[in-house]
Amino acid sequence: QVQPVESGGGLVQPGGSLRLSCAASGIIFSITTMAWYRQAPGKQRELVASVASGGSTSYADSVKGRFAISRDNAKNTVYLQMNSLKPEDTAVYYCKVQREPAGFPYWGQGTQVTVSS
Repeated sequence: QVQPVESGGGLVQPGGSLRLSCAASGIIFSITTMAWYRQAPGKQRELVASVASGGSTSYADSVKGRFAISRDNAKNTVYLQMNSLKPEDTAVYYCKVQREPAGFPYWGQGTQVTVSS
């Protein structure tokens, strides 16, 4: 059974940094696309960043230049480094793992990120 597990959320002041981690077992990690999504209260879930098996990345415009996604295939883990955090980054962050090219998507349970002074 594939079960992504997120960690690293918490409370941080504006301008601060956090690093989220997502470990996924039960799947050949090296041939997956990994992605981070977030959902703020009253809003739809949105894609934040993704990284394909070959290493190509994409980002939402709202986080470009502030967030960085990376993966460690040896550890079956994907990371989201979040810098210069803003209150509008407050949300539950979810990890998604999907075998390429169009496998079933597996979601983690989410981790809360709160940016507030």
